[in-house]
Amino acid sequence: MAQHILDLLRERGFLAQMTFEDELYKQLETPTTFYVGFDPTADSLHIGHYIPIMAMAHMQRAGHRPIALMGGGTAMIGDPSGKTDMRRMMTVETIDNNVAHIREQMARFLDFSEGKALLVNNGDWLRHLNFIEFMRDIGALFSVNKMLTADCYKARMATDNGLSFLEFTYMLMQSYDFLELFKRYGCRLQMGGNDQWSNMLGGADLIRRKERESAFACTFQLLLTHDGRKMGKTEKGALWLDPAKTSPYDFYQYWRNVDDQDVEKCLGLLTFLPMEEVRRLGALRDSQINEAKKVLAYEVTRLVHGEEEALRAQEAAASLFGGAGLSGSIPTTEVTAEDLARDARVSSMLVFCGLASSNSAARRLIQGGGVSVNDEKVTDVNALLTADLFSADGVMLRSGKKKFHRLILK
Repeated sequence: MAQHILDLLRERGFLAQMTFEDELYKQLETPTTFYVGFDPTADSLHIGHYIPIMAMAHMQRAGHRPIALMGGGTAMIGDPSGKTDMRRMMTVETIDNNVAHIREQMARFLDFSEGKALLVNNGDWLRHLNFIEFMRDIGALFSVNKMLTADCYKARMATDNGLSFLEFTYMLMQSYDFLELFKRYGCRLQMGGNDQWSNMLGGADLIRRKERESAFACTFQLLLTHDGRKMGKTEKGALWLDPAKTSPYDFYQYWRNVDDQDVEKCLGLLTFLPMEEVRRLGALRDSQINEAKKVLAYEVTRLVHGEEEALRAQEAAASLFGGAGLSGSIPTTEVTAEDLARDARVSSMLVFCGLASSNSAARRLIQGGGVSVNDEKVTDVNALLTADLFSADGVMLRSGKKKFHRLILK
């Protein structure tokens, strides 16, 4: 007998909270339409979106129908969850452009053929709402007292700028999304990150009160390190799924370098490897854990960027650490003679190619002995990257033990 999807998700480490657990178990014994919302604040998904995407893929494989809801309407307000300041207001054109790019990325993870998954934009109904009708029909069903107990609102109210009424309406908008998806597609379950719990409760409760029908909410664990820090942050910013924003090599190296204590969790959440193999790899210790990290890096990169790019990244890492020279998969930036004439300091080049976040950070790296040029350690913070250091393959900068970047003289 096949494993129940909730048991599978729990075993792999996804589940955080859910409503009416016994009812939800029964509901998911038959094919169920569910949705996850994605806020189009950028033109690419990042690794924070990857947990819900993987959960959606598991659900689809178990026979359920996912709806990927693009927040083309709610993005015009901004979700206050986890934010200390009000989000920058975006134009309709920017939001629609972001939605178009994300739509392309989603197709890599979910099967949208023959209605097996749907991609929907809540701008289709939210942008044309009549305010008075909406407040009479939906707003009357929400208690302000109850809303103010939500963690996302309490955190914002404690800041100097407080909580705007615009953001206060976000919970109503998201709850209305669930109601609209229920009416249009028979959607009975909202899933998403655990930081969305309060908003999700509002939607499930709205359907139960207004339609007298069962509806559920289920949240996933956020992608955190073993000591509670958010994963997916790099010196260059977020770990994007778009190869133009985070190269497949950098993406591979991020997972290759995760902490030993996080390997098993990441294998369970971010790959489709059987749990027996996940546990076997996670049980490796000392130098052997590096083999598990290689499997993790390859599998996640393969799912996000495809097998060819995963192999290229794997080969590039092997060639670097095996001393076999340069590879085309290593992040590469072109510099001109004019660039070098303006500022040829190694510290400036570290910032230029993203190996250091600032000039002061670059100087600290050099002073700490963590920088090399073509395998030669740099000790002088004023050292120059002169044209004679460039071979036909360029010059290799290294920051620390595992971060590389190739510069090519144009």
